[in-house]
Amino acid sequence: MRQPVRPHSKDRRWRQFRVAASYHRRRGNDLLLGVILAFVAGAMNAGGFLAVGRYTSHMTGVVSSIADDLALGLFGLVGSGLALLFAFLCGAASSAILINWARRHARRQQYAYPLALESGLLIVFAGLGTLQETAVAPATALLLCYVMGLQNATITKISGARIRTTHLTGMVTDMGIELGKFAYLWIARLRSHPPIPVDGRKLSILLPIVSMFFFGGLVGALGFKHLGHAFALPIAALLLAVASPQLREQRRGRVKPV
Repeated sequence: MRQPVRPHSKDRRWRQFRVAASYHRRRGNDLLLGVILAFVAGAMNAGGFLAVGRYTSHMTGVVSSIADDLALGLFGLVGSGLALLFAFLCGAASSAILINWARRHARRQQYAYPLALESGLLIVFAGLGTLQETAVAPATALLLCYVMGLQNATITKISGARIRTTHLTGMVTDMGIELGKFAYLWIARLRSHPPIPVDGRKLSILLPIVSMFFFGGLVGALGFKHLGHAFALPIAALLLAVASPQLREQRRGRVKPV
C-alpha cells in the first residue's frame, strides 16, 4: 500500500500564510497573523515617528500629552491630541463595522476587508510623501493613528482580545508575570513549596509578537531613513498578500448573470 505523500514544509508554511486571514480561526492562524501585524505596527510606528515626530500607536502617551498640555494652557496642542485620539477611535470603530457587516454579508472576507483597507491607507501614506512634508504632517499623523486603531481592533476581534499588536505595555507585563512565576517555581522546588503553574503557551505567543514589533521598528526606521515615505509600500504589499487569498475566494464564488 502506498503511503500518503506528506506536504513539503514549504508548502505547509505557504498554506498557513494563505489562511492567515481566514474566517476559520485556529491558534496557529492567530499567532501567524499576530506576528505579521506586530511587524507592521512596529515598522509604521517607528517610521511614522521619523515622518511626523510622534508615535501614533501609543494612546497612553497621547492622552497623557493632552492632560499635560491642558494643564499648561497649550490649547492648540490639546486640540491636536484630541484629534489623534479621535482618529485612533475611528480606526477601531471602522474595523468593527467592516467585520460585523462582513459576518452577515461576506463571512469569508470578514478579516480580509480591514487588512485590505489598511494596505490601501499605507499606499496613501506613501503618496503623501511626495507632497510638502510640513503641509501634510498633521494629516499624516491622523492617518497613521487611524491605521493603528484599525489594525489593533482587527487583531483584537480575531484573537478574542488575546493578542494586541500596536502597544507592548500589557504584553511585556504579562511576560514579566510568567517569567516571575517561572523563577518562583525554582524557589518553590528548593523549599518544597507547592508549585505555581507557568503559562508557557502565553509566553510562546507574547515572545514572538514583542520580538517582531522590535524587528518591524528597526526595519521601519531604516526604511524611512533610506526610502522616505515609500518604505510603506512593501508593508502595504505584505498586508495585501495576506488578505488577497480570501478576497479572491469571493470573486470566484460570484455567479455571472445570464
